[in-house]
Amino acid sequence: MSAAPDHRPTFADVSLSERLDKAMPFLLIPILVVLGFFAIGAPSSWLTLTVSGLAMGMMIFIMASGLTLVFGLMDVINFGHGAFVSVGAFVGVSVLIAFGDWTGATSLLFNMSAVFLAVVAAMTVTGALGWVFERVIVKPVYGAHLKQILVTVGGLIVIEQLIHVIWGPDEIFINRPEMLKGAITFAGAAMEKYRLLAVGIGAVLFIAMRMILRRTKIGLIVRAGVENGPMVEALGYRLRMVFVGVFIAGSALAGLGGVMWGLYQEVITAGMGERMMVLVFIVAIIGGLGSVEGAFIGALLVGLLQNYVAFLEPKLALVSNIALMTAILMWRPQGMLPVVKAK
Repeated sequence: MSAAPDHRPTFADVSLSERLDKAMPFLLIPILVVLGFFAIGAPSSWLTLTVSGLAMGMMIFIMASGLTLVFGLMDVINFGHGAFVSVGAFVGVSVLIAFGDWTGATSLLFNMSAVFLAVVAAMTVTGALGWVFERVIVKPVYGAHLKQILVTVGGLIVIEQLIHVIWGPDEIFINRPEMLKGAITFAGAAMEKYRLLAVGIGAVLFIAMRMILRRTKIGLIVRAGVENGPMVEALGYRLRMVFVGVFIAGSALAGLGGVMWGLYQEVITAGMGERMMVLVFIVAIIGGLGSVEGAFIGALLVGLLQNYVAFLEPKLALVSNIALMTAILMWRPQGMLPVVKAK
């Protein structure tokens, strides 16, 4: 018996316009970088702004990646995600202050060890807080978006007030570890050491998340759960446990993002996470529900665009990302790389 003919479309069967439309989300970043170069003019200024934009985008991605998975997998609109950013920042900074001798030493090993301990502490606390938040606040309102918004905003307010109780109402100014201060000069452009570190950490995290989601069994279950949760449960997998695990991981990533953003701004406040949620939700929406790749592209676009516009026309910086989201959604209403259909 002869094998059935293969009717799958080949590369030649796909039109140029279809290939271009599929590749366009990945081309937006280099297109924006090139446009920024011609708009700014001075290569040194453009390089400095590009590195700064990439660093900002990477930190937004770290905070948004967990949220977009929770959004896509669990269909949960969690405005309380910003609370985990704030808690992570305060826990991490508390650890850095406790290890002040290490952060003040002119040793990269001691500096990075202090940062590592701060990150571990922040991710542990926010992961545990995320588990409690999901069990107590989110679980009773699964499937009810309006109630989710109300109770998660309420949870955000409560946690912010707890931060005031534990750490006080005043903002806390911090210094970066000694070896992460200053900048490196390259081609006439000053690139801050910490921003280069943030770019590296964000890139490594993206690669790690992509490999976990595509190369491991748990990643397969998560991706399948995003696309068709009932079918995954019908196959015998305890998708509810996966939900909880993803929520905890997303909360821990928000804590990591909080530490990095605090060091980036060199000041932390109880409301910092709430303010960051605007950018985080913009990234999650334009990237597409459940898409880590979409969140990564969206975060870099947001970071680069805001830095370029702030340099060229500071008054437009606040609305540039809203304009970006509007343009993306007019082009692709479900986001650039949606994994699930809009619910």
